[in-house]
Order: sequence, then C-alpha cells, then structure tokens
Amino acid sequence: MNSDSTGLTRMDSRLSGFYKGSPAERRQALIDAGVDPETVESLRGGALGVDGADGVSENVVGTLEYPIGIATNFRIDGEDTLVPMAVEETSVVAAASFGARMARGTDGFTTDVSGPIMIAQIQATDVPAPHHAKSTVLDAADDLIERANEQDPVLVEHGGGCEDVQARVIDTPRGEMLITHLIVDVRDAMGGNAVNTMAEALAPKIEELTGGDVSLRILSNLADRRLARATCTVEPDALETDDVELSGEEIRDRIVNAWAFAAGDPYRAATHNKGIMNGIDAVATATFNDWRAIEAGAHAYAAQDGYGPLTTYEVDADGRLACSIELPIQVGTVGGATRLQPTAEAALELLDVDSADDLAGVFAAVGLAQNFAGLRALVSEGIQRGHMNLHAKNIAVQAGSPDDLVDEVAARMVAEETVRQDRAEELIDELSE
Repeated sequence: MNSDSTGLTRMDSRLSGFYKGSPAERRQALIDAGVDPETVESLRGGALGVDGADGVSENVVGTLEYPIGIATNFRIDGEDTLVPMAVEETSVVAAASFGARMARGTDGFTTDVSGPIMIAQIQATDVPAPHHAKSTVLDAADDLIERANEQDPVLVEHGGGCEDVQARVIDTPRGEMLITHLIVDVRDAMGGNAVNTMAEALAPKIEELTGGDVSLRILSNLADRRLARATCTVEPDALETDDVELSGEEIRDRIVNAWAFAAGDPYRAATHNKGIMNGIDAVATATFNDWRAIEAGAHAYAAQDGYGPLTTYEVDADGRLACSIELPIQVGTVGGATRLQPTAEAALELLDVDSADDLAGVFAAVGLAQNFAGLRALVSEGIQRGHMNLHAKNIAVQAGSPDDLVDEVAARMVAEETVRQDRAEELIDELSE
C-alpha cells in the first residue's frame, strides 16, 4: 500500500507478478494491497448456491461458475483500482491488465459520464392525427411527469425521477406511429424496472391524449443519454515489444491505422468492438449487471451513422497515442440483481465505487484498455501469440498435467507450435519420468 499527500493509506493496483501466484497467493496479495479480507473471501464464490439461484432465475436446477480474475494496474481518475472480471476467455484479464499498465505511465484513465438517464418508450398506433397528437402530448408534459413520478416516490426522494417528456412521429412499415419518450434519472439503479413501471402507468393517459391504441411501453436500451467516456495517452516506448523489430512510433501508427480500418469497414468494426466488449461484459458479469442490455446499447450506438468503432485513436501533439471511448453504459449499484449474489456484491466492494456513474466510468476505462491492448498485439506480434500461450496452459490442464508441470508443458507446446491435447499427454509422460 502507498500513502497519499494526506498521509492516508491507499490501495496500489500495481501488483507485480500477480499472475504468477496461486489463487491463494493472489488472494493474500489483495489483502496485502489493502482489500478487506472478507471481500477477498467472498470473491472465492460458491456462496449463492442452488437455493439462492432459485430466487434469481426461473426453473433453476443448478448453477454455473465463472472464474473471477482481477485486472491489475488500473488508475482511474487518479485512483488505483483493482477490477474484478468474470470471463472464461483466458486472455481477457491479461489484456486488460496490460492495457492499464501501458496507460499507467501517463497517469492512467480519465472518465466522464453524462448521468444516469434512461428512456422509456410508449408506442401509440392508429392515431387519427399523429402530428396534432404530438403537440397534445407535449402540452400535457407537466401532468405526465407528475403522474410518472407518483410511481416511484423513493426514486424522487433520492434526486431522481422523470425529468422530461418528448414525442416523435415515426414512419414505419405499418404506417405512422406516435412514440412518447419519458426521460428518467434513475440514480444508482440500472433503471429498467423504474422506467417500465412509469411507462405502464402513463399508457391510459397517452391513449386518452392521442386517440390511438397504446401497445408497447418499455425502456430503450439505446441509452444515448447515459454515455460513459474514457481517455488516456500512451507513450510510444510503452508500446514496444521484444518480439518484433518495430519502434514504438511504428506500433503507434499501426494502431491508428487499425482504428481507421474499423472506421471504414463494418466487418472490421464488429471485431474491433467485440474486443471492447470482452472487457466490459466481464466486469458486468462479475458485478451481476445486465451485460445483454449493455451489449445491445453499445452496438446500437455504434450503428447510428453506419456501423463503426466505439473507440478512437490519434497521435497527439507530443507524439503519444491518444485513446478515447464513448458508449452507453447502463449499470446499477443498487436494485435489480446486483446485491443478490454475494460474490457480485464483493466485486462491487472491491471496486469501491460511490455511484452508478462511477461504475460506468470503470466500465469505459476497462473497455478502452482491453481494446488498445488487443490492437497493440494485432499490429505487432499478432493476436495468436498471447492467445496460444494461455490456451496451451488450458490444454495442459485438460490433459491431466500436475500443477508443477503445467507451465513447462505449455511452453514446450508453444515452442513446437503443436498445441494439442495428444502432444500435451506425451509431454506429461516424458516430463514425469
């Protein structure tokens, strides 16, 4: 642990050699770094159980565990942060940690969040005069806002609630429809239940005002009023690798060209954005947030003007790689399922965020770190080198390797470029003699 200018002890996310330890040694390293021992113990998982799961989902017969890994090296808005990630893909946590390490030399990530604003949509069909009805709805906005806020007085007490009403006439294959939007500040919740309840309650009034038939009344996952942004810069020498004879400046420029490729080609942009979501989905899973809603919102946002990348890479005036990301992040620290899973609750405690906005900033920073670490690998040694090193360990374990031989079996397979279970079994027999 380090001390800041006030003399108070603060956590250090730069845990050198963390990946080399056993799970027990890593847990001890977290405690040594200042994480509460009870939080560390809860991160071991298994506390939900089948009975607990039965209260979270339907038709439950069992549970499925994901590995919880810790992404190290993150400094976000001046604070060191250890990031819990639940994911089965071996390279994701390593890439996020390495991306954070590259950005650490220039003080890590700066984030900005537009606020926890969600949108509920109320669909009115067969409206006799939709443009006139639009004006009627807008004239009644104050009354509609009041009715909406009556549905959730607790949210209003905490400073949230419906703030505005908007209306749109849209042309569809079934003719014109009037769509009313409720603009709702959901505070530290993801907000789905709150906005859906408001929309349901206002449906009869919208029918009365428009003379139409209200059908759908539900939130939109294109949460473009709930944007999270993160930026960082990376010195060229931090991008260098011993595996290829490329300067940091050459790698920097290749990363910018890789982004330009994604900006010009949706086939590339889809994979570019998948790399971002590798990290974001893993943090969402660890904290029991709705990764499906985040995915839907992110890709819809990326497709507004023709599908493109959610990140941007440039060269700044000092020759550094300037990295940025902007996307909708709809997450919560209260309500929903976030506090129903003990391991997820421990993950939130580890992150030590004060609000849903703070959590959204972490998501954005992780997505950015994940993306430029992946791009650096792609434009230098290639993505398969890192993937195969980690994949080889998985194959060694699957082949029955003793713990003390896993690294050696994996290293031999990678060196031979024969990462297969049959070869792993041969090496295990050979090295066990």
